[in-house]
Amino acid sequence: MLKQLKRAARGAGVPHEKGTAALATEKMPVPSKVVLPMRQHIGAPCAPVVKKGDTVMVGTLVGEAQGFVSANIYSSVSGTVTAVDSVRLSSGADCPAVVIQPDGEQTVDPAVKAPVVTDKASFIAAVQACGLVGLGGAGFPTAVKLSPKTPVDTLVINGAECEPYLTADAREFLENSETVMSGIQAVMKYLEIKSCIIAIERNKPECIDLMCSLAKGVEGVSVKPLKTRYPQGAEKILIESATGREVPQGGLPCDAGVIVLNVTTVSTIGKYLATGMPLVTKRLTVDGDAVAAPKNVEVLIGTPIQEVFAFCGLKEGVELGKVIMGGPMMGVAVATMDEPVLKQNNGLLAFTAQKAAMPAPQPCIRCGRCIEGCPMGLAPVQIAGAFTRKDTEELDKLCVDLCMLCGTCSYVCPAKRPVTQTMSLAKDFAAKEAKK
Repeated sequence: MLKQLKRAARGAGVPHEKGTAALATEKMPVPSKVVLPMRQHIGAPCAPVVKKGDTVMVGTLVGEAQGFVSANIYSSVSGTVTAVDSVRLSSGADCPAVVIQPDGEQTVDPAVKAPVVTDKASFIAAVQACGLVGLGGAGFPTAVKLSPKTPVDTLVINGAECEPYLTADAREFLENSETVMSGIQAVMKYLEIKSCIIAIERNKPECIDLMCSLAKGVEGVSVKPLKTRYPQGAEKILIESATGREVPQGGLPCDAGVIVLNVTTVSTIGKYLATGMPLVTKRLTVDGDAVAAPKNVEVLIGTPIQEVFAFCGLKEGVELGKVIMGGPMMGVAVATMDEPVLKQNNGLLAFTAQKAAMPAPQPCIRCGRCIEGCPMGLAPVQIAGAFTRKDTEELDKLCVDLCMLCGTCSYVCPAKRPVTQTMSLAKDFAAKEAKK
């Protein structure tokens, strides 16, 4: 399987839909309320540390991490806690949430101060205190990622942003290049990493040129332009493209001597070290054929999606078909516009019913395009058969656990079958059976 990776890192040539790439970020006003679910990361959900009636400020801790694989949650507004209740997320899971009524003053908590960092331990503690998670969409706590169990010699900055529509990371390069560089240098210094590769797809030439100029003369830092091909930004694919190394099956990037950080994640480290302001805002790309004025928007975390679209405007007289958190390939369709913006959200896409309509799936014609397109060299047709038979041994042989649910197989399928959904079910089934 590992040898297949180099032969099969193919993916798909998705449309170059980057209409907001040249649009500077606009700051959204304070919303009518913020809703802060206690699960905005991979790992243990936070425990609420405030109650109804409490007064909070910007940067006040409202959700405390429960264990190392977790991430603190802070208030993005000043105001009053109106409820500590349960909300339902797009995943279908119910989660405790803190609801805050803003006072409009945006008073900053006096506890917000730049951290004192002198060594690796205090650096990791600072990143953990920031509440930082992977801002490319995965939501893995960054402090955990920066605490590898095996030696690491290379830092890879993920600036691929390979999904259509999304341009928030490109704007981070262009608008916050100084904190991108300061974050990189801090990670390299305190983790004693000698080499950093800033990986950017070639469809972002202005980002490549800017970072090349800034990296010039900085020891160990280089920029690597990458082929524009989805899913170039997937962690294992990115590592191979940027370094030539392969992550072992079932392994982590650190097993290949690499740490991967999204560009906005590493930039946030730079900002936090300078200001002490925890993660309370997020840049989103708001786009789609139902959006009146697509924008890149800086949003307070917890803002209801409805208010984000009200700020950008939805076209009049069109039937709204689907709203997606994230990109069109790996994003999640939202059930209600009342859902809030989370830390790991990087885009909100609204499509008309006509654009969102999918043709009825047809029988599989065994064309093999899903196999040819799979960036991990998997065989979705065979995996689907093994899943239908509930053959766990065959699913294991077919390495279903390597599937990253990138959506390439569904995208390239001429029969428009729900291949990715089947892969997800098969992967989940195999994982549950393995635990028995």
